[in-house]
Amino acid sequence: MASTLTQISLFFLLSTLFSQPHFSSSLRLLRLNSDDPRFTPTQSISDVHDLLPKFGLPKGLLPNNVKSYSLSEDGSFKVELQSPCYVYFDRLVYYDRKITGKLSYGSVSDVTGIQAKKLFFWVSVTKIHTDKGSDSISFYVGALSEDLPASKFEEIPGCRSNGCKLTNPQSI
Repeated sequence: MASTLTQISLFFLLSTLFSQPHFSSSLRLLRLNSDDPRFTPTQSISDVHDLLPKFGLPKGLLPNNVKSYSLSEDGSFKVELQSPCYVYFDRLVYYDRKITGKLSYGSVSDVTGIQAKKLFFWVSVTKIHTDKGSDSISFYVGALSEDLPASKFEEIPGCRSNGCKLTNPQSI
């Protein structure tokens, strides 16, 4: 009798754990299930800036000159810009014409095509991560990271073809 009671308790514990939203929300997002009214299929989202908030990311992570984007069911994406460009946040950032990576809720991993200027060097951004309750976004360069205020990414930034004009924040 005690063994059966233990098995039933374990069953309820596991079913409660795996039914919590934090376990299932990422799967629903990647599948973009049309039965779930909170999410819409990517085919109906023509602007990638509208897609980013559905993944817990601010719409201003990408500049305003996006030409096209594609997103596969496993989260792999490709964004094509009209041209390479520069944007100034707290530092100068370069966006290549093609940006790729893997999108999941609150995170972009395996990023290619984005570089930030650190002192005199350009470093490749490899991951972008945000925590739900945090007011900052972490940008990773390999194992190193730097946090920037999320408020810097609320608006879609304008794209400039010349980074030299953007080294001084007052020139924006």
